[in-house]
Amino acid sequence: MNSAVIILAAGMGTRMQSDLPKVLHKVAGAPLLIHSMRAGDGIDAQKTIIVAGHGAELVEKVALDYNPDAQIVIQSEQLGTGHAVDQARSALDGFDGDVFILYGDTPFISADTLSKMADARANGASVVVLGFDVPPPSGYGRLVMAADGSLDAIVESKDATDAQKSIRLCNSGVICAPSALLFDLIREISNENASGEYYLTDVVGLARKRDLKCAAVECSAQEAMGVNSRVELAVAEGYFQQNARRDAMLNGATLTAPETVWFAYDTVIGRDVIIEQNVIFGPDSTIESGAYIRAFSHIEGAHVSKGAIVGPYARLRPGAELANDSKVGNFCEVKNTQVGEGAKINHLSYVGDATIGDDANIGAGTITCNYDGVFKHHTEIGARAFIGSNTALVAPVRVGDDAMTGSGSIITKDIPDEALGLGRARQENKQGLALRLMNKLKAAKAAKKKG
Repeated sequence: MNSAVIILAAGMGTRMQSDLPKVLHKVAGAPLLIHSMRAGDGIDAQKTIIVAGHGAELVEKVALDYNPDAQIVIQSEQLGTGHAVDQARSALDGFDGDVFILYGDTPFISADTLSKMADARANGASVVVLGFDVPPPSGYGRLVMAADGSLDAIVESKDATDAQKSIRLCNSGVICAPSALLFDLIREISNENASGEYYLTDVVGLARKRDLKCAAVECSAQEAMGVNSRVELAVAEGYFQQNARRDAMLNGATLTAPETVWFAYDTVIGRDVIIEQNVIFGPDSTIESGAYIRAFSHIEGAHVSKGAIVGPYARLRPGAELANDSKVGNFCEVKNTQVGEGAKINHLSYVGDATIGDDANIGAGTITCNYDGVFKHHTEIGARAFIGSNTALVAPVRVGDDAMTGSGSIITKDIPDEALGLGRARQENKQGLALRLMNKLKAAKAAKKKG
């Protein structure tokens, strides 16, 4: 069955106290909106439509950067969820399939849950609603179930009777229905209610008036969590991290202090990876099986291969590619660099825009001088090369296979294979000059105190 996803993302989010649209605030390094879009990816939705309003240009850019095929429609007036969904009518004109209504501020709805809703549709329900169980009282709409187990109605909390407010099964807002039926029902929605809005939830009552079967699928309250404030954003971050840590350990990784490790929304961790305390992963990072990430390291946009060691106190920036059994040690920063198999960058070095050959050794304090103020330039270090401590490699430059640099060198020209490159001034020793200079300085300091 074809499917489409409509994500409602038009609200201002006043409780965020922010100039940024609510759906662009981040959990695990990704805007809330992207989390919702990923749920649609999980069911291979043929169409993704974002209903934008407040900050529409920003929302559109984020959505299209993630999925260039997404469509953006505008809700210029916020007249309720039914009105918001109706803005996607023309975008889905002629679409033959099921439509899932998601929310840009509800980031944790899973593809598995959407698949269960699709199964309920396949089993004969015309409209399927996602519910979750919370004890009363709550401000959520209630799902009123019929005696036969079908869904009879959704009642908004402000319109509910006391008896209805005692119902524990609450409305998440997520709905699945055939496209043609959905928009046909939306035409009949009225705004005669306590808020004067067009409630999407009314489609259930309207469908029941046609004797159509409706159903409810249940998920956890955490999965249905909405984010409306900075406090709730922090709660959502904690929930994500808790689950990400648990999944990593269940899949074979060791986290020595799980509560101190922070994952991004798309971090991939292999089996038998060891991650020490206080490690942070930014977006787009993959750690292959058997790698060892030591304490206080920060990894973003990087690929760490099998058996590689990172840290402690290392930073891998976007484009860092560490081959098998390579090492980036303490207080090293690597950016946009391929580090060859068995190569070592052990201490206090910056390596950017470079290629490091297999089994090369980068001495302490090495810097690739890759930026001239306008352009970035590339440094190539050959296989088994040995870079002496405190070397500055002024790119573009190449150090050949089995070549060396003398410690403290500034290398501005290519070094051939097997050659030693030296780029430093000749040392001269001035006998007795150190003592005379020190005595002079001490005398000047004493004179200053007397004055």
